Amino acid sequence: MISRQHILEILRNYDPDNITIGVLGGHSALDVCHGAKKYGFRTVAVCQKGRELTYSKYYKTRPDMDVVPGQLAPWHSTKGIVDETIVLDKFADIVNPDVQQKLRDMNTIFIHNRYFWVYCDFDQIENDFLVPIFGTREMLKLEERDVANNQYYLLEQAGVRFPKIYSVPEEIDRLVLVKVNEELRGYERAFFLAASPADYLKKSQELLDAKVITKENLDKAVIEEFIVGAQVNFNFFYSPIDEELEFMGTDMRRQTNLDGLLRLPAPEQTKVLEYMKPRMIENGHVAITIKESLVEKAFEIGEKFIELTKRELPPGLIGPFALQGAVTAEEGREELVIFDVSLRIPGSPGTRFTPYSGYLYGDSLSYGERIAMEVQTAQKLGKLESIVT
Repeated sequence: MISRQHILEILRNYDPDNITIGVLGGHSALDVCHGAKKYGFRTVAVCQKGRELTYSKYYKTRPDMDVVPGQLAPWHSTKGIVDETIVLDKFADIVNPDVQQKLRDMNTIFIHNRYFWVYCDFDQIENDFLVPIFGTREMLKLEERDVANNQYYLLEQAGVRFPKIYSVPEEIDRLVLVKVNEELRGYERAFFLAASPADYLKKSQELLDAKVITKENLDKAVIEEFIVGAQVNFNFFYSPIDEELEFMGTDMRRQTNLDGLLRLPAPEQTKVLEYMKPRMIENGHVAITIKESLVEKAFEIGEKFIELTKRELPPGLIGPFALQGAVTAEEGREELVIFDVSLRIPGSPGTRFTPYSGYLYGDSLSYGERIAMEVQTAQKLGKLESIVT
């Protein structure tokens, strides 16, 4: 593990007045770059060859000939939000010494997202990536369900409810959701429902025969109680400078081919299901709201989780995170049940279109804006070391 002192030494060699915000080109990179530009930072996106045009062409910073100088904020005198792109053969090459040096030469603070941890090796990021990361570097691997003290452990220790987890299929005594990584795209999961051990064996064998999953991934699958409720992702931001938890907003996932199936009338659904299985591959999010009586419950689980990370993994979470789950109605009361934990910026730019950060700041903020605001505050106070690892 790279020592905190090593990262702070790198940070001390930065020009604090010329910080660049860096991000891997995918997931939430545009959100990050938009917020960074709005707060006056330069931006760099590290991209993979063949997937770079969103950043190097379509949203690249360039002059806007229609703008009259002086009429708009400085960053609006240009079009686009990505000042520079670094294009690599593959995302994992970001740990190459020459790429790291480019980032350090630009005084880069890197914002990690899901792409960063899917396409790069955990050990290399923890041990070899000598660029300051906004947030908690060593916590990201705990999103994975096959590591010690993972997200289920954290939820349990924090006292946040999550679905019952079954160790082996033989224990299944109710409807369960099985989460198993796909064969083709290891970072996506091939979900399936099962109501008994026999049902589990039948459906898993069908996926194995179709080569959707492998036996190796099935052996590492998570079998969890199926919770019926209104899906809600609760998105938060913890500021180590203010020592305050903020509720950024709520959203829900949009998944293919499940969403397409749900739009069909029941008779057509039944017919289609004769030829295909439902799949839940995330391809977007929908901004939603919750009723006001649930806001305190959201803060309660967020504060429990923050306090737990401070105790277990000091200094604890820094910046964005999400507790993703559902609101259930059980025995006459509503309860929040969490399925997944995101220990970095969530993937939905639509969070800004919910009102919760606006209740705090007047106007609702995107995650990119809130991150840039924290970096700017730390910059002005001389506390950049408090927000990076």
